[in-house]
Amino acid sequence: MARLSRVLALLILVVGGGLWAGMWWRMQSDTPPGTPGQIQIGGPFSLTDPDGKTVTDQQFRGRFMLVYFGYTFCPDVCPTELQTVAASLAALGPDAAKLVPLFITIDPQRDTPKAMGEYTKQFDDRLIGLTGTPEQIAAVAKAYRVYYARSDSKATTDYLMDHSSFLYLMGPDGRMRSLFRPGMQPQELTAALKAQLAG
Repeated sequence: MARLSRVLALLILVVGGGLWAGMWWRMQSDTPPGTPGQIQIGGPFSLTDPDGKTVTDQQFRGRFMLVYFGYTFCPDVCPTELQTVAASLAALGPDAAKLVPLFITIDPQRDTPKAMGEYTKQFDDRLIGLTGTPEQIAAVAKAYRVYYARSDSKATTDYLMDHSSFLYLMGPDGRMRSLFRPGMQPQELTAALKAQLAG
């Protein structure tokens, strides 16, 4: 009986791993969005920039968008990823003008437009911080398949946010071109972006 349980557990693990691998491959593939079986990433959004102005995805048509979801109180992964983005923008030189880097909060309760503007300026002036109502953030996170959840601490009234940490490269047509894993080195990201911008 114990052996049967181990075999079933292994089978579930293998099948589950295969499904995740398949999903990852479909997200990375060049198959045109809308193809049966292709996972849809991204979509329309209406958010608020640091000046309090409404910003929609349509305003960036014709340019690539490099989108990252995080929050200003993030202690580690967010500043690390944004530093990588900033270094890549610098390394791209004039080609960076083809790209709009967006930082979308998953913590609208604390991340006001002003807070987002002050935070993004620490990395690069070209980085645009976007916030919105909880409903707007939930909608854009769902469209990009972003996981996030509040994590409260018993020791303090402050809280952290658990969240996924991918960089999404959206094409001039608004469709996803590439999904970059967390922890990439700046030179890796720069090379990947150059290849996409030149394509």
